[in-house]
Parts: sequence; structure tokens; C-alpha cells
Amino acid sequence: MSALLTLRGLACSYAGQPVVNGLSLALQPGEIGCLLGASGCGKTTTLRAIAGFETPTAGEITLAGECLAKPGYSLPAERRKVGMVFQDYALFPHLSVARNIAFGLRGHRSPSAVVSDWLERVNLQGLGERRPDELSGGQQQRVALARALAPEPRLLLLDEPFSNLDVELRRRLSLEVREVLKARGISALLVTHDQDEAFAVSDRVGVMRRGVLEQWATPHELYHCPATRYVATFVGQGYFLPGRVGQGELHTELGTFALPASMAHLPGETAQLLLRPEHLQAEPGGLPCTVRQRSFMGGHTAYRVITPQGTALEALVPSQVDAAVGTTLRLSRMAAPATVFHPAATATP
Repeated sequence: MSALLTLRGLACSYAGQPVVNGLSLALQPGEIGCLLGASGCGKTTTLRAIAGFETPTAGEITLAGECLAKPGYSLPAERRKVGMVFQDYALFPHLSVARNIAFGLRGHRSPSAVVSDWLERVNLQGLGERRPDELSGGQQQRVALARALAPEPRLLLLDEPFSNLDVELRRRLSLEVREVLKARGISALLVTHDQDEAFAVSDRVGVMRRGVLEQWATPHELYHCPATRYVATFVGQGYFLPGRVGQGELHTELGTFALPASMAHLPGETAQLLLRPEHLQAEPGGLPCTVRQRSFMGGHTAYRVITPQGTALEALVPSQVDAAVGTTLRLSRMAAPATVFHPAATATP
């Protein structure tokens, strides 16, 4: 299957300073992708370059086989058939909900039918005559979504679409948006700094850092097989237990773990085992660790501990286990494939 959206070596700069550097990815038809990263990492600039609001300094953007931009050429934004939902919704305050949705339908044979259809799809039936300031934040976001989708764009872009909403509404609306997009087979790319939002909505997620795409993969791959130490710590909680490479094994305080053949040439070198809180379990024969902090979470308790060799870890164990701060909690690693980082800082799952 040919990709719908392709970025090849995309680069963007402001005042001569690189903001996006060599970014390449492919989004398949019907997929929902996400660019995830801290503020200032270049994710919104990438989105704006796709929309036609920024001009790349290098690389190429293609959509459905058509070149949208490359050095010396940029297809005007209004001709790209790309819809965009902004962080601040950008609704027209003097227009009704229905007229906001109909704004991009000029020349359409039956705009009222399309508006009615989208009011129903985003659960705003009966609110077509209201103005945006008479709606809640979640309702305004639904109007912005309907307005962007009504002209049937080839691609939908969403720039931090839920950041102005409270946590529960953000979670609920993000799932609703995914349902609408999947029902219509619409491809989309959103940007966010919220990994829970990224994982809930997206089929593929790209983690960006300082203008560079560190990894583009499914949420499952990002979490369980991070390509770099940065991805391992940014996605979820990643802790690193040092060990020494042996013949096909990594020897650590928590035990010995099998290594892939790609690390067979590193005997004697130091490497690090990626550990997540749920990888650790409390058991009588485990490594004796000292409890530094504990947070009761109902069904589980999160323990921050120090190993005998001074490594800080976190363990998420059933709350029936009750270890006080300052006491010993014995931990072992659950059976699972090991992800190891060697000094070059690349992952070897």
C-alpha cells in the first residue's frame, strides 16, 4: 500500500536556526499519526509545513503522490485539501455553529445537508444556531472538528487539539475524535506533548527531540522496544540498571539476562537494562532494596527504591504488599524480553 503522506528529509528553520532537521516518516491511508514531544521540539512547525503555513528549507512533502513542498516550490495552502484543527479552535465568534461548519463549503450543492450530518456526527444536534461563546470548551472543539472535516480533506491536522480541556473531558473527546476519523476512514496527524493522548488516539507515534524524529512506530513498539534512551524515558517511566556484558548475557544485580547476537562482540563492556515499574515484582527471594518513597494508588503501590549498588528504581506492586519507608523490599524482574542499551545509546531488544 502506498503511503498517503510522506515526509523525506524535512528541514525547517527560523532566522537561520534549524527547528526541524532531516525528518522522514510515512502515514498510510486511514492511519492516525501523532508527533509527540516537549515544547519547542519542532512538532508544530512540522504540522505547519504540511499545512502550507511554513516553507521547508530542505526535503520534500508529498500527499497522495502529489508534491506539496520542496525547496523552491510550495503548493498554496488553500489548494492542498488539508484540514486543520487549531489549539484555540479559531472559530468565528460572529457566526453560528452551523455557519462555522459551512464556512469551507462555499460552492457545495447542499451545504445544509452536510452541516446537519456533521452536527449529528459530533453530537451537537439542535445547537446549530448557537454562537461559539454559548458552548462549552468541548462543544467548541467538536465544532472545530466538524468545520475541518466537512469539506472532506485528504488529510486532517490537529495542533494540540485537547490541551484547553480538563483531563476527563480530554480523554473522552480524544476517543470520540478517533471514532469519528476511523468511521470515515480519514487520515490524520496530530501533535501533542501528552503521551496518554497520543497513545489513545494514534496508530503510529513519532517522538521528537530538538527537531529530530527519534522514532516513528506503533505505541506498543515505542513503549516496549524504544530505539533510544530518550524515547525510553520520555514514553512511560524508564529506569536503567547497569550490568556487564558476558557471553550472550548481561549480568546485573537483579540477575542474568539473555542478550541478542548483535551484542556478542561486547564482552566485558558495561550496558544498561531498561526497567519499567511494572517489570518488577515483590518476592521473598528477590534483591533486597531500600524503600525511599511510597505512593498508595488503590490496587497498587508505587515504591521508589535504592538497590544495594545504589541504583534508583521504581516498582509498581499490588497494594497488599506493605513495606514502610526505610525498610527492605525484595524485588525481582518478571520474565519478559530484555531491552538493553550499550554505551552508544541505541537499544537492543
